[in-house]
Amino acid sequence: MIHGIDHTAISVPDMQKALDFYCKLLGFQSIFEAGWPVGAGPLDDLVGLRDSSSKVAMIGFGATRIELFEYATPSPRAQDPRRPVNDHGYTHICLRVSGIQSEYERLRGAGMVFNSPVVDLGPDLCVYGRDPFGNTIELIETKPT
Repeated sequence: MIHGIDHTAISVPDMQKALDFYCKLLGFQSIFEAGWPVGAGPLDDLVGLRDSSSKVAMIGFGATRIELFEYATPSPRAQDPRRPVNDHGYTHICLRVSGIQSEYERLRGAGMVFNSPVVDLGPDLCVYGRDPFGNTIELIETKPT
């Protein structure tokens, strides 16, 4: 029986930069940091890689958890930081917010790049932006009724 989503995982090229963005800027809390060295056979089997090694961090905000990976081996391919959201693969993480206009301005002031200003979609206000590596993050606020 499936009960729901436990976490979303993102591979990043710089763990400290990812933690700074998600924890310091967005307000997630570190749950744990770990990793594994080359030669950890069961982990190679689990992730489907050979001779893998990685730093790992689990971060959370309320019931939302994100697992961050910074693989050292094998060498990952660079991500296109402007990959369109219609390409196959991870599309976005959506964070529910209050005061979306203030959050948009705060994050934009801190260097986060957005596709547009906040968009009014009727019952919701939303905006798409990117983390430092190009992963898309949506902010959404439901308007009061």
